[in-house]
Amino acid sequence: MSTELDVARFRALLAGFADRRILVIGDLMLDEYIWGKVSRISPEAPVPVVNVTGETYYPGGAANVVRNLREFTRGVSVMGLAGTDPAGRRLVELLENSGVDTSGVQQDPAYSTTVKTRIIARNQQVVRVDRERKAPLSPEQADRAAAYLDRTIEGLDAIIVADYGKGFLTQPLANYICRTARAHRKILTVDPHPHTSLSWQGATAVKPNRSEAFIAAGLPLSDPVSPVLGDGALLEAGKRLMDRWQCESLLITLGEQGMLLLQGDALPYHTPTHAQDVFDVSGAGDTAIAVFTLGLSVGALPMEAAELANRASGIVVGKLGTATVTVAEMQASLDEV
Repeated sequence: MSTELDVARFRALLAGFADRRILVIGDLMLDEYIWGKVSRISPEAPVPVVNVTGETYYPGGAANVVRNLREFTRGVSVMGLAGTDPAGRRLVELLENSGVDTSGVQQDPAYSTTVKTRIIARNQQVVRVDRERKAPLSPEQADRAAAYLDRTIEGLDAIIVADYGKGFLTQPLANYICRTARAHRKILTVDPHPHTSLSWQGATAVKPNRSEAFIAAGLPLSDPVSPVLGDGALLEAGKRLMDRWQCESLLITLGEQGMLLLQGDALPYHTPTHAQDVFDVSGAGDTAIAVFTLGLSVGALPMEAAELANRASGIVVGKLGTATVTVAEMQASLDEV
């Protein structure tokens, strides 16, 4: 984005986000942050003693994608599974209180809501504690999910799938989502999980990170190469995934190297990172898929959507925790061009 004309174009795209209607499908979690101070080491073991000063809770997993979208548009809905346990009730309440449509969330008394607890002291994460019990989606739950998609898809501008490998997304459901999105000509973007090995045949775009791309392509992970467009192993992984998924675009997030976009016969496109300071990469992928999809939904070219997503990710990694990016921050970022 090097000219005034480019900036004007990106401002117009950003302004269009406000009326978009996006459905997020995936594994829902609750993020818990315990904040405290460390003044001594425990006499029981060589670990810090954290004196708790506060606790905060945020929607996590696929629900963090929802949270990112909600900064830009009110038209956000979510499909997933939660328990009726305290964590599940808190998660649904947080989403509802932020104006998200949760009618696609199935609450199952037998399901244990995944909770990720991060203990933070001196602006650093001391430890993370995960409480989860993976359970496969039942046929009845899958049928209800498919029925919800059928009821709502006509009113959507795009669908985002966020696979965190907790069991909500199965290959039959993935196939149904892809098939239904294609039949209704809806944008479908996917943030895949490397260990579920799900195929997303015919999605509009799939967004793995670098290590996920190598795992999904069945290639050994290699060290990053600079310049990115000279990274033969990365380009080969991308080619294999394009052939496997038959998606229109493949967006590979590369951390401090930015993002790589592949599209059919077009030349690979690399956008370097805009991050100034990196405090926490938690949730950066959620920000990327949210903004990339919003961009596509307002008519941005994939390269333009990638630029917006990259700029948003550069902002969010400068914050502590699974943070979000605001419209004002994106506009300020454009002022720096």
